[in-house]
Amino acid sequence: MSELWDYRHLTLKLATSEFKLRYKNSLLGFFWSLLEPLLMLTVLYVVFTNLMRVNVEHYQLFLLMGIVSWNMVSRGTTMSLNSILGKPSLVQKVYFPREVLVISSCITALLMSMLEFVVFAAFMIFFKVVPGITIIYFPLVLAVEFLLILGVSFGLAALNVYYRDVQYIWGVVLQAGFFAAPIIYPLSIIPEKYVWIIMLNPMTRIIDMLRGSVIYSSMPAAGDIIYVTISTILMLVIGFAIFAKLEPGFAEEM
Repeated sequence: MSELWDYRHLTLKLATSEFKLRYKNSLLGFFWSLLEPLLMLTVLYVVFTNLMRVNVEHYQLFLLMGIVSWNMVSRGTTMSLNSILGKPSLVQKVYFPREVLVISSCITALLMSMLEFVVFAAFMIFFKVVPGITIIYFPLVLAVEFLLILGVSFGLAALNVYYRDVQYIWGVVLQAGFFAAPIIYPLSIIPEKYVWIIMLNPMTRIIDMLRGSVIYSSMPAAGDIIYVTISTILMLVIGFAIFAKLEPGFAEEM
């Protein structure tokens, strides 16, 4: 860990460089990155408010928070998948902790998500929703989500070097996860006997806590905080262990 701290400037440099590169030579670069979630918001809002009659207070914000939160997971893990495999010249010729590549990809995804959260704030102003004091929990929950993504990303990035099918399998997992988590619907519409299954996914609790702290001025439940914290620590430990075990063979496999 101390070695990673020594390379913190390189980590931030890689993250910011990749972030800038995505919008280079494009005045509307950020706009296009927002177009997909905004179009999805429009379609899902029309479907669920008019056809399926979902009765949720401030459903527009409920839906957008779910989409942006999940996009952070999808973007962070997808970018990290190829963070090692996509940089063979660095991995094979230059020495530095390979974890830096995964961390920088996750930071880039976080920066992109922060821009989306700025747009979310504009939506809150438009719909005249004022957050309460519970908004202080928002950055804390977001930090936990980032660490959860980082843990998953360590494992995925390492496994993808050895098994290239991982990226395709993960794409399917993300699609299934979008509908399995309460992103477009409230937990209240799920039969009670199945709710515990959905609650096993830490993202279910994270999204719920983000919504509660920002939109509905509700404090996170102690049980949710404990569960998410333990899940995040376990994922970080498992992901990092996989990465550390496979890292010595990265250069040869590439």
